Amino acid sequence: MKIEVEQDVMQVNRTYAAQNRADFSAQRLCVVNILGSPGAGKTTLLERLLPLLQAEGITPAVIEGDLATAKDAARIAESGVPVVQINTDGGCHLDAKMIARVLPAFDLASLDLLLIENVGNLVCPASFDLGEDVRIVVLSVPEGGDKPSKYPATFLSAGIVVLNKMDLAPYVEIDLAAVHADILALKPDMRIIETSCRRGMESGLKELATELVARMREKLA
Repeated sequence: MKIEVEQDVMQVNRTYAAQNRADFSAQRLCVVNILGSPGAGKTTLLERLLPLLQAEGITPAVIEGDLATAKDAARIAESGVPVVQINTDGGCHLDAKMIARVLPAFDLASLDLLLIENVGNLVCPASFDLGEDVRIVVLSVPEGGDKPSKYPATFLSAGIVVLNKMDLAPYVEIDLAAVHADILALKPDMRIIETSCRRGMESGLKELATELVARMREKLA
């Protein structure tokens, strides 16, 4: 007789996420999970954001999630910030167990903020709690304004939406007012921050850094 055993993958993830969250709290560490499509500008956003956070006296670290290569981790490492790359070998998201496995690579007691750049995807990552305190969705202007209504679960799971690559807004067909309205229709209290990371045209980054510092200090108060 063949006996089939099905494991509740989500329950396993919830267990690891709960343990991660407990470990983060014990270390007084705030954790941010960053979601977005490939090419939304997540890594560049981090590159621009890290110095602003450090200027506020914050000690950050980064986990980079990708299907393959360590290219993004190499970019972050140039800033001198501790970084670990996770390659999912085809997996479309990070999960809480993956995060737990790499935590020993960091001196958590010395950190204030852990930023996790998830695999580029607007579907799978939304379902997997990593134990984070804050979830950000990065939506770049060239992607189009229909993404919040097409991927509502992803945007509903977030606390902050970053509308990135605002420097390109004059060159693409996008109704920014409608994008804001669609996001707020899903979640009226959503924090929406418009950013540009292009050298010489940076905007919104200090606002995002201030928001993250405020949420971190609220957790640790």
